Amino acid sequence: MSLNTIETHFKESQLALKEFSTEENFRKIQAAGDALASALKSDKKIISCGNGGSMCDAMHFAEELSGRYREDRKALSAIAISDPSYISCVSNDYGYQQVFSRFIEAMGNKGDVLLAISTSGNSENIVKAIQKAKEKKMFIVGLTGKDGGEMAEICDIEIRAPKSSFADRAQEIHIKIIHSLIDYIERKVC
Repeated sequence: MSLNTIETHFKESQLALKEFSTEENFRKIQAAGDALASALKSDKKIISCGNGGSMCDAMHFAEELSGRYREDRKALSAIAISDPSYISCVSNDYGYQQVFSRFIEAMGNKGDVLLAISTSGNSENIVKAIQKAKEKKMFIVGLTGKDGGEMAEICDIEIRAPKSSFADRAQEIHIKIIHSLIDYIERKVC
């Protein structure tokens, strides 16, 4: 790998962040933050989910809220659907398409919020989780990429990373959104 290749990665990231940084997107983050904070203030919970790197982002989001982000404060009710024994059980018995929706069926309640993450917006198990969350009268915040996929039409708030050829650019925007949401929630709730 040459130095130029490394530099290209950073330049592509800068361009994606610049393209994303619009007032419209900032307002979507604010609206999502308001919905998440409102749920927590009402003693509701946030459930997050994603596949692969997006699962890591979902876990990071939940642990920063239930643990600590920048300042000491009360723990906030957030959980990522990421338990390996649960995922292998449901995958074995019902198929991987059901791993997130089955959890929502068991643990989701009216007024809770689902943070659903998919760089394509088309992950079948994420779409099924959103559908189940809607049945449970949960609020849905979706982080997507590309053209937003199926999620663009079914999320209450969809925040889309700029279209790129690879998922890593969308994931870089998603983690920036996640950190912004966590900070926003901390300031509103605590």
